Amino acid sequence: MNKEEKIKQLNEEISIKLEKVDDLKMLNELKIEYLSKNGPVSQLSSFMKDLDNEEKKEYGKLLNELKNNINEKFETIKKKLEDEELNKKLESEKIDITLPSKKTVRGSEHPLNRTIEEIEDLFVSMGYEVVEGPELETDEFCFERLNLPKGHPARDMQDSFYITDEYVLRAQTSAVQARTMLKYGGTKPIKMICIGKTYRREDDATHSHQFNQVEGLVIDKKENKISLADLKGTLEVFMKKMLGENTQLRFRPSYFPFTEPSYEVDCTCFKCGGKGCNLCKQTGWIEVLGSGIVHPNVLRMNGYDPEVWGGFAFGTGIDRLAMFKYGIPDMRYLYTNDVRFLKQFDRKDID
Repeated sequence: MNKEEKIKQLNEEISIKLEKVDDLKMLNELKIEYLSKNGPVSQLSSFMKDLDNEEKKEYGKLLNELKNNINEKFETIKKKLEDEELNKKLESEKIDITLPSKKTVRGSEHPLNRTIEEIEDLFVSMGYEVVEGPELETDEFCFERLNLPKGHPARDMQDSFYITDEYVLRAQTSAVQARTMLKYGGTKPIKMICIGKTYRREDDATHSHQFNQVEGLVIDKKENKISLADLKGTLEVFMKKMLGENTQLRFRPSYFPFTEPSYEVDCTCFKCGGKGCNLCKQTGWIEVLGSGIVHPNVLRMNGYDPEVWGGFAFGTGIDRLAMFKYGIPDMRYLYTNDVRFLKQFDRKDID
């Protein structure tokens, strides 16, 4: 048998075996058998050294045609087998997207955010503007423009975090009131609330160094007679909305540098309804607010003539309000990010 006949015979032999291949493993074994370094196709190449130049040319052409033909057949069958395998896999792993989905875990709104949004909605409905301000304040706006000059003993009530001699983490959101008064330049009435974080250095384990606060300010011309009665009525609406319609308020004279006269405001204990319990220390009352008529010095320092303008201000801690509203026994629950605690609030209905 001459070399050309051997090439033809080998081509037919491989073609017959390829027709019987039914998986990729068998195809790969066949490829190694015939196309490896010691396979029959490579052995045919060894005859080239015994041929003259003209024979080499003709023989090399036939040998290349064989190799190309075999490789083409291998690739065609390989693609066919891979497609079949992929289709089988897709069929076996088919997903019915019409089936009901698994129940997803739903998050819930944080009780502090719930309380803040409820406060904002209430005061916006009463015509108030919600104003924001910086948490890092100057000593001027945090104290001096609120009738607390340097060295004033009342500063000791608010042990603060000073960043520099002039910059401090705000101890109350009242600084935003001063900024708003300056913004309006003593020419426009003001009806605003500010909600945000405040910071005080606390040694008492029952208090937090950071808490949320809401403060309100109403300023109008004296001819419109903004009085303590307006303050009382506003706070009654506020507390009854937050703690229930049966909530009663009690005003006690107090001292704040930025209001005169000033009042502490107590509400009937939400737990016992004013009868007396451990929470209210058997008094029936819980302190919730500070309030008063805006001090003339505060008006004057922030551009408003106290002979022409007057008004009231109030403030309360939102963290304690949220605790009263939802019956939370420990303030630390609000900041520990315990999902077991937070997920309870997805069942709370929003009125």
